[in-house]
Amino acid sequence: MTDTTLRETRTDQIDAPRAYSGVRTRRMMSFVFDYTIVLLLSVPAAIVVFVLGILSFGLAWGLYAFLLPVIAILYLAFTLGGSNQATPGMRMAGVRIARLDGGEVDPPLAVLHGVLFWASNAVLTPFVLLVALFTPRKQLLHDLLLGTVVVRDREY
Repeated sequence: MTDTTLRETRTDQIDAPRAYSGVRTRRMMSFVFDYTIVLLLSVPAAIVVFVLGILSFGLAWGLYAFLLPVIAILYLAFTLGGSNQATPGMRMAGVRIARLDGGEVDPPLAVLHGVLFWASNAVLTPFVLLVALFTPRKQLLHDLLLGTVVVRDREY
């Protein structure tokens, strides 16, 4: 598999065992990297909300409750749902998301992917992540529900 052929998702590539080599570890690394970026992006947004709160006599401080989820959703929509089909952390780790039907992941599906990840962890505890140990494509529960898979993007 070359870099150019990996960009085009085909059924034979999705079923190749090489596409899943080290995916779980790479996925965990990318998660930590991506949510560090989300936290860093929240700092200037929190400063803006603070200033708005002062100008609105404290009314805007209620936006703090929505700040991190909104930043994470926008981050996923523009990165995971973008042309690379990967967040910056996923690109650094050498993985990307693919749909099992061969289509591209659009921004609404990328957001749904993230929301289902957090919802499944909140409801079913982080033990739901053990699903990846028993699925042949190393998919998590939200991947199974949405028909997506995380595959290696490059050989190294």
